[in-house]
Amino acid sequence: MSAIRLLVLGAVRMHGRAHGYQVRNDLEYWGAHEWSNAKPGSIYHALKQMAKQGLLLAHETAPSTAGGPPRTEYEVTDEGLEEYRALLRDAIRSYDRNMDVLSAAVGFIVDLPREEAVALLKERIEGIREWREAVTGYYTPEEGPESLGHIGEIMNLWVHSADSGAEWTRGLIARIEGGAYTFAGEGDPFVGVLADGEENPYATGVPDPGDND
Repeated sequence: MSAIRLLVLGAVRMHGRAHGYQVRNDLEYWGAHEWSNAKPGSIYHALKQMAKQGLLLAHETAPSTAGGPPRTEYEVTDEGLEEYRALLRDAIRSYDRNMDVLSAAVGFIVDLPREEAVALLKERIEGIREWREAVTGYYTPEEGPESLGHIGEIMNLWVHSADSGAEWTRGLIARIEGGAYTFAGEGDPFVGVLADGEENPYATGVPDPGDND
């Protein structure tokens, strides 16, 4: 699963309606251009592709009063909302997703009810446990990874990554169960997007042909 679909659907949903440059600006504000494939070309391509697939509704807008070009604003459809929620749930529960996918899911985890978020994170821990149990008997023998030559360090790296991932997940569960953050149905959520026209201190400032679409 690519993180870009989850990121773009989630960013558009947070605005209600958003044009491509707003989505790009939000994702750069979150640093997603550093930890995922959310580069301008990928963002604008994803918007157009998901509009063709019926996940987003494209609205043609009039030119701005300041004389800027007309832009296309996007809105998440019912089908897009179903896709968004499915991607989000899968990214949270799955232990074997790339870090960019998990990072995107954490950014939107409060869109779920608190109890569901905890349940999905517990599924993730169980997946890690089952995977570790299945591989460590063979790939990480009692005498250490060096008994398999330097190749043994490959699985040793994966096992340590799984262990640290499980530890982080248990910590997140504890914070959520302890009342941290505002989840769906609990009140006004944390505002993680920029208002239209608000300056982004983390913007790359690199122009892209899709910025004016």
